[in-house]
Amino acid sequence: MNKGKFIVIDGIDGSGKATQADLLIERLRREGRTAAKADFPQYGHKSAGLVENYLNGAYGAAAEVSPYVASFFYMLDRYDASFGLRRELEQGNIVVSNRYVSANMGHQGGKFGTREARQRYFEWLDRYEYGVFDIPRPDLTIVLHVPPEVAQTLVDQKAARGYTSGASRDAHEADLNHLARASETYREMCALFPDFKLVECAPDGRMFSIEAVRELVWEQVTKII
Repeated sequence: MNKGKFIVIDGIDGSGKATQADLLIERLRREGRTAAKADFPQYGHKSAGLVENYLNGAYGAAAEVSPYVASFFYMLDRYDASFGLRRELEQGNIVVSNRYVSANMGHQGGKFGTREARQRYFEWLDRYEYGVFDIPRPDLTIVLHVPPEVAQTLVDQKAARGYTSGASRDAHEADLNHLARASETYREMCALFPDFKLVECAPDGRMFSIEAVRELVWEQVTKII
C-alpha cells in the first residue's frame, strides 16, 4: 500500500486555516479520497495543557517566554498526536492538519531578531521534532497570508473558545507586533523551504472570498496527490 499524503494548512491567527482545512477535506472526499483531519494544538487534551497555560499568560507575557521553551510545550502535544497521524498515513489516507510544526516556526521564529538566529532555531526544531520525537513530516505546507491588521479583526469575529478563559484573544492574537513578526517569518519560510507554499488571501488588503482561497489551496494540493 502506498503511504498517504500529509498536508498542513498554516498561517497567522485569523487567516482562515480551519475553514480551508475543512473545505479541503470535503473536496478530497468528493474526489473519492479518504481524508482525515488533525488540529493543533489539541485544546482540551492533557497534552496541550502547557500550551493553554502559555497562551493564557501563566508563564508571563508570551513575548518574554523563550521560543525554545515555548516550542517544547507544542512539541509534546504533537508527539501525543503522532501515533494517530502515522496510522492514517500508513493506511494510505490523506491527512489535513490545521497547523503543525510550521506554526512554531512562524510564531516562535518571529521572536528572533536576525535571520541567522531564526535559521539556527529552525534547524534545532527540525532536529527535535522529526529526529528525537520522530513525528511525521508533511509533504506540503500551505501558508495562508493575511495582513496582521485584517487577521486580528477576523479573530474578533470568532466564537468564544474554551482555552482563552473568556477572553476574545489569546496571547498571540492580542499582540499585533507578534502577528506582524510571525507574518514576515512565514513569508521567509516559504522562500526557504520548497515544500512550503504561500497563498495570498488579501493581496490588496481586502480578503478574497472563502471560495477563491479554496481554489488557490486546491491548486497547490493537486500538485502532490
